[in-house]
Amino acid sequence: MIQLHEVALSGNCHKVRMLLSMLGLPHESIAVGLATGEQHTPAYLELNPFGEVPTLVDGNVVVRDSQAILVYLASSYGGERWWPQDPVQLARIVGWLSTAANEIAAGPNRLRLHRKWGRSIDLTRAEAVTVKTLNVIERTLENNRWIVGDEVGIADLALYPYLALSPEGDVDLAPYRHILRWFGDIRRLEGYVGMPGMWE
Repeated sequence: MIQLHEVALSGNCHKVRMLLSMLGLPHESIAVGLATGEQHTPAYLELNPFGEVPTLVDGNVVVRDSQAILVYLASSYGGERWWPQDPVQLARIVGWLSTAANEIAAGPNRLRLHRKWGRSIDLTRAEAVTVKTLNVIERTLENNRWIVGDEVGIADLALYPYLALSPEGDVDLAPYRHILRWFGDIRRLEGYVGMPGMWE
């Protein structure tokens, strides 16, 4: 059975939980005790040398990093529906996965870390990155139901958690009506799973 080493309040772990659920893949959730430093133990570092979550174990295959895990699951179990073969679509998907790892992490995620847990950050930069990123995604969704293509895909799941959690970073989402519509569409998907703190 697939094992997901994760933390309940991590948006990066949540995006993997959503895809596992939407693909109908049974899995075992293994909580990693960050507070006790479990992520730095030799056993965990053997799985993930960066000592981060999530980490996915599927038989003999070990995959670290949430974006990489989405690619692995979509391409291994999702078929054309989740992992299209068109090079243009794939390039767009990878571009948005990069956005999730960069702008979303540097903006909405950092604001949440600061305002929810007191993490020291460059507040001015995080706020500027957040506004720019929200505006780009809002424009993308103005004429498109989903981020890439005609159906929900891993680009949507990669971006969704930390955007939906951004109210915990005191981000006002009211001006972004297309993003809020998109949130609702994601929440109505079969297999959707939520987590505390997300926009409702």
